[in-house]
Amino acid sequence: MPLPKRRHSSARRDKRRANDFAPTPAVSFCPNCNEPKAPHRVCPSCGYYKGREVVKTEASE
Repeated sequence: MPLPKRRHSSARRDKRRANDFAPTPAVSFCPNCNEPKAPHRVCPSCGYYKGREVVKTEASE
């Protein structure tokens, strides 16, 4: 098995590991029902986006 001739620096190791962990997902709150939702998406609980109803949901009926 081939082995490295020189050890990798800690900066090189850390640069490789920088993408190992996923960032925490962004969360915003719906201005209509104050439930957490993904930004720039229709609220899954009430179906509102930008102040108007886009999707009919059971909660909105």
